[in-house]
Amino acid sequence: MAESNPHILVVDDERAIREPLARYLRENDFRVTQADGSADARSKLSAYAIDLVVLDIMMPGEDGLSL
Repeated sequence: MAESNPHILVVDDERAIREPLARYLRENDFRVTQADGSADARSKLSAYAIDLVVLDIMMPGEDGLSL
């Protein structure tokens, strides 16, 4: 997988949703980083050049819309 492939951040507090989605995207040549909530997502957004965020809007704490 090349560094030029789009980098997607998958944010969801439900591992059972987040991990299969990330696996599917990787199998289709996307670079994927996972976050389990808003705080983790903010950290990953600061650390990586992200092209697209797939975001759960109904998370505990800070929801996806606030993020």
